Amino acid sequence: MANDVVVDVVVVGGGLAGLSAANRAAELGLSAVVLEQGAAPDYPCNSRFSGGIVHVAQKDMRADPADIQAAIDALTDGDNSTALSPIMADEAARALEWMREQGGKFIKGGVLEFMRWVLAPPRPRRPGLEWKGRGPDVFLRNLTAKLESHGGKLERGVRATGLIIEGGRVSGVTVERGGPPEQSEAEQFKSEAVVIADGGFQGDADMVRQYISPNPDALFTRGAGNGNGDGLRMAMVAGAGVVGMNRFYGHLLGRETFNNEKLWPYPTVDAIAQVSVVVDGAGARVFDEGQGGVYMANNIAALDNPLSMTVVFDDSVWTGLAADNRYPPCMNPSFVNEGGTVFAADSLAELAGQIGVDAAGLAKTVVDFNAAVEAGSLEALSPPRATDKFQPNAIRTAPFHAIQLCVGMTYTMGGVMIDRNSQVLHDDGAPVAGLYAAGSATGGIEGGPSAAYIGGLSKAVITGLRAAEHISNLKG
Repeated sequence: MANDVVVDVVVVGGGLAGLSAANRAAELGLSAVVLEQGAAPDYPCNSRFSGGIVHVAQKDMRADPADIQAAIDALTDGDNSTALSPIMADEAARALEWMREQGGKFIKGGVLEFMRWVLAPPRPRRPGLEWKGRGPDVFLRNLTAKLESHGGKLERGVRATGLIIEGGRVSGVTVERGGPPEQSEAEQFKSEAVVIADGGFQGDADMVRQYISPNPDALFTRGAGNGNGDGLRMAMVAGAGVVGMNRFYGHLLGRETFNNEKLWPYPTVDAIAQVSVVVDGAGARVFDEGQGGVYMANNIAALDNPLSMTVVFDDSVWTGLAADNRYPPCMNPSFVNEGGTVFAADSLAELAGQIGVDAAGLAKTVVDFNAAVEAGSLEALSPPRATDKFQPNAIRTAPFHAIQLCVGMTYTMGGVMIDRNSQVLHDDGAPVAGLYAAGSATGGIEGGPSAAYIGGLSKAVITGLRAAEHISNLKG
């Protein structure tokens, strides 16, 4: 084709993973182009919208790798679908230093360890999404400028449509630009290697329905929402295996979030739910709240009706934990001030009536829960309740409270199978020659039975750097 472009590396996706891969490739002397479907200079992507907190498994990026690995192990339970997670411990400190070398500015965002490295200027920790000119947005712009200074290029408004496979290896991508297919001009970008870094599939309702939830319309899109699985589908056509497709990173939000933009991405309801009880319409618990908010979000999403769950807690939680400002914005009073509803009643029976839950079922759930808390026998509950991560709070102090929940999905954790060098793999473990993947397009690092969240920004940088370096080594 007349419009063919030939480079060493083509990167699909202009988020943090893609720009990290392209910049590292350019640093190593390779010619690189990034293809981004968003047309605007501030095109939406999850890394741009993020809070900019860079950590691995809630640990400081400069922590001892053995300590980081221990934290990862505790989260993943040694599950095979997260077998690649050790690269996160190995590469955390180097990834942080590389970001700083690229002009990333950081502040300490709070007293909690995982908030030690926050991209500056920080996004306000208050309800609503305010990302323009904040740390992640600034850093992506810096990476774009760096790439161009090395002779690379970011092509916006370009959507990859397929992989070019010649002689048994991936040798480029076909693309469309200029709007709808009937108005687009077909092109090819030929290359020695292709890096898929266009995020997960959270924006594709059919894929979400296939892998995550029978009712994707009942899930709230907490991130940019433009991860539509293009790269994943292209890789699968080329024979790539996938792993961990049933898990995502997300949080619990108030149900009114669907109609109130001030109730996302913060505040989340996780902290309250982790110490309380989450019940269905019968007033019964259906999963282990002690596993944390991401785990609960995944389990609620898998229900036939993800909008059927409510968290119930007492006044000591509302005036204590919910008002804790160590991780702002705290629920009390931010959630109510921005229009969220916190139901309150002097009796559980009255509360049950307000939230449409069976009163007898709720009463039994609370009695059993309180007794187990007092006796230290939460493992005997059905379902059992873990206590190693979050200490449960008995529901005794009136007024009693409830918040009706929805799931906020940020990005999918599963995706293309890769090795430690970010090479895409067939199901049998053999590499798909010439094909790499980075960031949320990959599987094998996060997820598993506990829906372990390891760190989206750090994963993006680490897998992007490793892809570029392996491509360079092969070419050299």
